[in-house]
Amino acid sequence: MQSIQPTMAAIRKAQVSLARHLTVSRLVPAPSLRGDTGVNVFLKLDTEQPTGSFKIRGALYALLTRLERGGIDEVVASSTGNHGAAVAFAARTLGVKATIFLPANPNPVKRKRIADQGATIVERGRDIAAAFDTAAAYAAGRDAFLLNDATDVDLPAGPATIACEILDQLPTVRTIIVPMGDTALIRGMAAATRHLSPSTAVIGVQSERAPSYYLSWREGRVVGTETCDTIADGLATRTPVEDNVTAIRALLADVRLVSEEALLRAIRRLLIDEHVVSEPAGAASTAAWLDSPGGVAGDVVLLVSGANVTVEILRRALDT
Repeated sequence: MQSIQPTMAAIRKAQVSLARHLTVSRLVPAPSLRGDTGVNVFLKLDTEQPTGSFKIRGALYALLTRLERGGIDEVVASSTGNHGAAVAFAARTLGVKATIFLPANPNPVKRKRIADQGATIVERGRDIAAAFDTAAAYAAGRDAFLLNDATDVDLPAGPATIACEILDQLPTVRTIIVPMGDTALIRGMAAATRHLSPSTAVIGVQSERAPSYYLSWREGRVVGTETCDTIADGLATRTPVEDNVTAIRALLADVRLVSEEALLRAIRRLLIDEHVVSEPAGAASTAAWLDSPGGVAGDVVLLVSGANVTVEILRRALDT
């Protein structure tokens, strides 16, 4: 496999390519999250992207790059929702057919995002791992382009542009806390940060109920889990990729786990105190900070990575 850590040249190319289609997301102060820590806390709102999550950066850049190498008739992806919506958006933007495989009973908000982009939707399997197996077989049978965000070598340069924006917007940042699912987001952001600001620490966050990459990061080997049953469907991975484990062990300062209750509290806190709507995965960085605030020097940025939350989850969060 090629290097899954994007080069700075690839990241700069992604910045230029994505600027034709996307705008820079806002970085806003979050005074309610400062507490007694003595540090300034900021929120990076990639919820403002067209599909309501950061995923569009990677999907659009990966598909643009693939099309530069030659035409394709169809792009295929498996997803719990946000990557699927991003691939569907990218395909519609670039004039390619898209087929998206989701686990059974997917997040309805995210499913609608995909449908609104005109993609074909297939629901298969109990979780993302099962949906991927079906998508891979379908793509192989049709000679379609399978855009897997966990392993695609071009894709991480897209989300890496988030770190470039943060460092431009706040050169004093010393800690960036990032939700961690299949790791493409954090691998891209951490690689860019390593190039541009080596003294800035990047910390990953997983759900206690989907801890496969946390366990793998801690033990230095691939550790899968039998299930990944969490309200944070964007973090619901159970089958780590070995090269991804190697990359995050080289790039990350720390990885933290958060409970379901902490995710709900973070959604509520963001909504009530900062007027920011977030899905559970998108609130993971805030949950980790609220669980253990402080202990860092300099300014802190919490990435809010997605806003595609269901009414049910919002109600649960407001009841916490």
